[in-house]
Order: sequence, then structure tokens, then C-alpha cells
Amino acid sequence: MPFVSQYGFLPLSAPPGKQALYSPAQCARMDRAAPGFGVSVEQLIRAAAGAVARTVQRHWPQGAVLFLCGPGNNGADALVAAQILREQGRQVSVFSLVDPSRRQGTAAWAQSQWQGRWESQCPDFRRFSVVVDGLLGAGLDRDVQGETAGLIQSLADSKVPVCAIDIPSGLDGASGQVKGVAAPATVTVSFVRYKPGHVLYPGRALCGQLEVADIGMPGPSLPEPDTWLNEPALWQADLPQLNAQSHKYTRGHALVVGGERMTGASRLAARAAQRAGAGLVSMAVPSSVWSVYASAMDSIMVAPWDDALTTDQRIRAWLVGPGAGLGEQTRRLTLALLATQRPCVLDADAISSFAQQPQQLWAALHEQCVLTPHSGEFARVFNVAPDRLEAARLAATQCGAVVVLKGADTIIAAPDGRALINACAPPWLATGGSGDVLAGLVCGLLTQGMPAFEAAGAAVWLHSQAALEFGPGLIPEDLLAVLPRVWQRLLSSA
Repeated sequence: MPFVSQYGFLPLSAPPGKQALYSPAQCARMDRAAPGFGVSVEQLIRAAAGAVARTVQRHWPQGAVLFLCGPGNNGADALVAAQILREQGRQVSVFSLVDPSRRQGTAAWAQSQWQGRWESQCPDFRRFSVVVDGLLGAGLDRDVQGETAGLIQSLADSKVPVCAIDIPSGLDGASGQVKGVAAPATVTVSFVRYKPGHVLYPGRALCGQLEVADIGMPGPSLPEPDTWLNEPALWQADLPQLNAQSHKYTRGHALVVGGERMTGASRLAARAAQRAGAGLVSMAVPSSVWSVYASAMDSIMVAPWDDALTTDQRIRAWLVGPGAGLGEQTRRLTLALLATQRPCVLDADAISSFAQQPQQLWAALHEQCVLTPHSGEFARVFNVAPDRLEAARLAATQCGAVVVLKGADTIIAAPDGRALINACAPPWLATGGSGDVLAGLVCGLLTQGMPAFEAAGAAVWLHSQAALEFGPGLIPEDLLAVLPRVWQRLLSSA
């Protein structure tokens, strides 16, 4: 049985692999560098325009086509693509957002390629089988306003199929945020690499089917990436390796701290650490509820919490937070675990308990720590910004640990600036307790020696794939049941 699609509800045309995501700024530098390696801007525009024309012919082989052309590179791509389709016998109309006489440089060259007539005013979108959106580029730094905003809103209201060039106009390619107004695309064709805005919400919901085209960009002009789609190719080499001499102690001993009231949360996390492959998993719990935990666990050792546990060198990684309870006791315990300098996963209450003293937490963290907050927990200890990617990256740098900002587009950020965006989580994963399972998976992988960033990426991917494997109706316990099948296919594909 093949893997469930790595992308879940995100249709991409490129095959799985190490797929870098380039920001608009990185793409601009790439475009500027290309001529120095023998590829002119005009060549790149012709190649991009050809890709747009092929996309239109493939998805809408009949009917009239309208091109909306802005003043920049997207408009240039649109004008050349319009001429290509015209020469292929398609009925093509072009409406320019700016006076054609005002185009200069490369844009003026692209305009000279168009041999058809210009629409003096924007025609009724409903006359066309598809509208090609070449109005605005991906590097928006302000809200769309005025005539442009009105045109985009009219396009959205028309419900006519849209083929977006690079990104739907009005979307920020760096963050996926809407800058005032955006028209949803049926298909978006991008070039060289996808952008973060293609896979981050709300942009991800507005791009339709994503396709990426090779336009002959010279390899030396490609920037060094710092952001990727979260896929096995990025961390598979760091997965724990078992051999005939492996045993429970070589696979590592994880300890999960349990709370007094919400006992189910930490039990889920402990079982997930087992499913991640930890050789031994123990729980340390308040004496008052020891019997509750002990009676519910079979292969997991349960002991009353004792401060002496922090000196036990057999324990390779800690997990604290699920069901721990808010307050001074959780803060004290978390700081004691962090002081061991061993890998540690902090989730839920272990994060929120530092809402009034975030600097105390940051000072105690180290590079083998992983924080797994949802957006509410993240907001309690870090600065919140509309750009989730940048917020997660800054938080990881600020606290010196790996940050897993959970959501439909979970972001894994490292202190050195690297980031992964997970684009394969189904909506039924959004259920109470699933985050406890994720924290346990991270802890189990850390216990076996995986580096923190790679362990977090692998855990998030396994978590999402297990949810896709099970399907709607999922409860957290189901993730634990199907994880062995996901593991089997992952390891057999290595």
C-alpha cells in the first residue's frame, strides 16, 4: 500500500523530496542573479509564460481566455502567455491595470510581444472560460486598495475559474496572509519553487491546485534555503536505526511526568513515546493518584514523583506538560528537568505556567529542547504576529530551542533559523488529546538520539500520516493504533 499523500488536502504537482520554499525576497534575488549565469530575464519570462499557457490549455482547452495584467513581472508573464495562446488559435482578451504606455524596461518588452487588441475597460468575467490573474506579485508589503482592490473583489465575486500566475493577487507570498482582498484561484502555477504563502493558511485555501514549473533558472542563482515542506527526505537519515544487537536500554529510557487531575493526557503521551520506539517509558506522578496511573498502564512503569529522579542518568529524555496543571509546582518541576541539560519536551501547562515569567523559561531552555504549543499557549510566552512562520522562527531564536507551533499548517522552527511547514494534516486531527500524542512522539524520538529539529519534524509528519491513515471519526487513541503501519511503510521506503 503506498503512502497516504504527503500533502493531504494540499494538491501539489511536484513529487515528494527536499522541497525548499523560497520567500518573495529570495525569489527576487534569484531573478536578479540569473543574467550573471547566462540566462536573461526575457528568457525566464518566455519560459514562465509558456508554462502558464500550457496550464491553461490543459485545464481549460476550450473557450475564451481573459488575461488581467499588472505593471510588474506577473503582468509581463501574462502578456507573453496571452500572445502564445493567441498564436495557438485561442480567443484571447487582455485588460491592463495600467496605461500600456507607462510600462518600462522588461515590462515594455513583454508588452511589445502582445499583438492583439487591448480591452479599454474590464469586460464581464462571465464571458470567459477562465481568467488568468497576472495583476500582482507575491511580495506585497501593504494592503491592496483602490481600483486594484475593486477589480480583485469583482473577480472573486464572479465565481469564474481563475488561473493565478505565481500566487493569487492580494496574497503575501511570505506569510499566506491576505493583504486587503484576494481572489481564490482554481489553479496556481508557480515557478522554480513554491513559496511559504502557498502552504500557509489562509493562502493555502486560496491557491487551488498548485503546480510548479521549471523555467530554466540556473542552479548557481538559487539561494540557500532555510524553509522546506516537512517530508521524510529531510530527516529520514536521522531516524533511529535498529539492529540485531538492539535492546531496550540502547533504545533509550523516556520519562513522562503525569498530573493530578487530567491523567489521560500524560498517559496518551507516554504510550505515544512507546510507539515512537523508546525502549523504556516511565511515568512519574503525584503520590495521591499513583494508583490511578498504575492500574491503567501495563508496560509503562509508574512511580511517585521524587526529586531524585533528575539525577537518574538512565533517563535520556523528559516530557512535561500534558495534564500537569498550571502554577508554581509545574514551573519548579519544569526548571528542574531543564537543569539536567538532557533532551526535554515541553507541552501545554509546562509552557503556559511561564506566562508571567517567560524570560525565566527562555533562560533555562537549550538546543535539545522542543516546545509544542498551540496558538493560545504560544501567545502566552511569545509575541504573536499574523505571520506564523516568522513568529515561530523568532520564538525559536529567542528561546534557543525548537518550537513546534501547532495548527493546520504546523511550523517547526529551529534556533538557527531553519523551518519546516507541515502541509499534510487532515482536519479531523483537530481533537482533544492529539497534541498529547504528538508530544509523546517527539519525546520518544529524542530518547533514541534524534536531533531535536529532525525529531520534531518526523513526529509531526508521523502524527499527520497516522490521522490520514485512520480517517474521519479519529480519536487520539486511534493514532496509537495505526502508527505501526505508518512506521512500516516509512522504514520500507528508506
